[in-house]
Parts: sequence; C-alpha cells; structure tokens
Amino acid sequence: MSRNPALTFVLTLAASITLALTPTAHAQAPDWAKIRIGVEANYPPFSQMGTDGKFSGFDIDIANALCAQMKAECTLVSQEWDGMMPALNARKFDMIVASMTISEERLKVADFSDSYYDIPSTFVAKTGTFQDIGAAALKGKTIIVTRNTPRAKYLADNYKDSQILQVAKEADVTMELAAGRGDIGFGSSLAATMAFLKSAEGKAFSKVGPPINPSGNKAGGTGIAMRKGETTLRSKVNAALKTISANGVYKSINDKYFDVNIRGE
Repeated sequence: MSRNPALTFVLTLAASITLALTPTAHAQAPDWAKIRIGVEANYPPFSQMGTDGKFSGFDIDIANALCAQMKAECTLVSQEWDGMMPALNARKFDMIVASMTISEERLKVADFSDSYYDIPSTFVAKTGTFQDIGAAALKGKTIIVTRNTPRAKYLADNYKDSQILQVAKEADVTMELAAGRGDIGFGSSLAATMAFLKSAEGKAFSKVGPPINPSGNKAGGTGIAMRKGETTLRSKVNAALKTISANGVYKSINDKYFDVNIRGE
C-alpha cells in the first residue's frame, strides 16, 4: 500500500514532539546522588565560616553526616538568611540545613524533614534590667530579633507597644544588644548561652524570663527544608536522620558542641 508523504511527515513530527515533551526518568525521580545544601555561616556554634573559607559547626556536621549516610556527594552553598527560601525554590540548592524552625507559615512554601533538634527561645538583657518580660513591662522598649523568623512574628503579635529592631542574622541580635542599640534581645536560648553569655562581651548580660516556644508547638522543632513535592529526598533525609540518631553519630556531633541533648528527647 502506498504511503501518504504528507501524513507520514505529520505523524513523524507528532511523535518527535511527544518524545521531546516526555520527562526523562531522571527528571521525574532524581536519584539524589548529588545534593546542594544551603547553609548560613553566621550562627555559631551551629554554623560559621573560618578565615580559610571552610564551614564548621553543628549544622555543618549534621549536613555532612546525612550526606555520608545517604552516600550522596554534597556541596555546601553559603546563603544569607533572608534569601534562604527564595533561593531554595529558585533551585540554587536542594535543601536547607540552617537551624530553620518548622512553622505553619514556612510549611506553606516548603516541605520539611522530621525535627532534628528543638530549642526554645529566650529574652536576654543586661543583668538586673528587667524582672518581667510581659508586654506591659516592655512597652516602649526596643526588642532586637532576627527578621523573617517565628520569633519576629511572635513579637509582632504579642509586643505591639514595643519597638522591634529586626536584624539580618541571629548573631546580630546579641551584637546589637551589646552595642546598646536595643534594650533587650530575643533569640535562641542555646545560641545566646553558647555564643554570647559565655563570652567576654556577654558577661554583663543574663537570660530574662522562662523559655518560650514562639511557634506554639503547632509545627514543632527545627527541620531541614526542601522544595514542595520532593518526597524521595525527604524520605531519604528522614531515614538518614533516624539512622544517625540510632548509631551514635548524632550524639557524637551533639556532644562536640553542647553539654545537653538538644534533640529534645
């Protein structure tokens, strides 16, 4: 039977377009042999960058331990805090290991691993300055906090008559406080203790009031953020977290930096 040249051309073209538009197996299900990890190197003892340009800290060790467990080749990508979520969703990296609190607001734009540690927040001020951290006691006072965090939202919701000084990164909270540019700081209770209150600059300061969970336990803890729908990567990360928690690797990293178990278990 003779072929219709025009029909053959149309069918061939249609087949070519179909093949071109069909996602490859790799695009549909990456094997995650290579992973880029966003880190924020301004939050000791969780993350920092030395003069040699190398990252170090609890978060960095956790990221490397997870990669080793997943047998993945990982690249750490330095990113300023404010740009973390936009950079993740712009595919600058594949996940964030940067002490990011799991909140209802963040869960709208990203998926998270299981919590890998859980530390409350605290107010810090010059010793003896404040006995009460209620909204009335801090009326008109300047409170320093890292912007784009559950802590900043907590202050906005509960301290409407205070002046809120929002800074770029967690280390800036106590730096600005020590410089006298605010009356009281609000940050991670552990970071405040490890990086500030034990330092020479922090000797005149103390924690004020009880520990606070600014997320209200609605989501809970600190997790590793990934793009929405990356279920394979999330499963791999959660499995690796369980393994390093069970085999002692997590404990060895924890004990390297802290005197308490920050896993919250």
